[in-house]
Amino acid sequence: MLTTTLQQLQHLRLDDGRTVSCTSPAEARMLWNEMATDGYYRRAAAHLRAGDLVLDIGANIGLSTMMFADTCPDIQVIAAEPAPVTFDCLERNVAAHAPRAVAHRVAVAAAPGVASFTWYPRASANSGLYADREADDAATATYLRNSGLNDEAVALITAGLHDGEQIDVEVTTVSAILDDFDPKAEIGLLKIDVERAELDVLHGISDADWPRIRAVVAEVHDRDSHLAQFRDLVSRHGLSVQIRQDPSLGGTELYEVYAVRTGGR
Repeated sequence: MLTTTLQQLQHLRLDDGRTVSCTSPAEARMLWNEMATDGYYRRAAAHLRAGDLVLDIGANIGLSTMMFADTCPDIQVIAAEPAPVTFDCLERNVAAHAPRAVAHRVAVAAAPGVASFTWYPRASANSGLYADREADDAATATYLRNSGLNDEAVALITAGLHDGEQIDVEVTTVSAILDDFDPKAEIGLLKIDVERAELDVLHGISDADWPRIRAVVAEVHDRDSHLAQFRDLVSRHGLSVQIRQDPSLGGTELYEVYAVRTGGR
């Protein structure tokens, strides 16, 4: 049974006056601040065009969907998030702040079905199909130290942060989503943030659908050469790849990837 009920949902007032539903105001604040930085997500958003379809895979509570819609209001967004409590926040937030977005309670991977998903009530953005408590603790600790916190503060924040709950979630693929939505739509952006399942998402895209994708932006965990595999797969389908690591994540396996179709802007 999920420990966070709908009655326990919290709210965060953003600097622009809007209020969002969340499971942790501190986490939501951190995620929203990341959207304000000049990273690849914002760079990708700047190239969206009116009428584009955006797939937000691993949408969490919808802050990236909101940022995309803020940047280009005339886009359509399909936001996928499997965890029930997180999805409830997503559904509320897009209804209030991104009305052209559609929330889907589903995980996205290589093949449809049902899978075991680890949900972290206190760190929802780190939840996933391949959650690794030890690695997630270590990455969070490194991020906090890089941000200037001492070991005592790091230990206090990370204690129990990744106590997880196992739930079964429905799984679909990118191509299945496109077939259901619009078999001919151009995808202005495929955003992927799925905590070590990034390659699975790519493997769920049919060869026929790749030419429809103009850009990909993703957080990739470089474990077992996944970053190189991700880069090579996207490159084989005609996208030019850039890779960076935010200084706050130095020493972790986390990287940002931004790939744009050759000849696109």
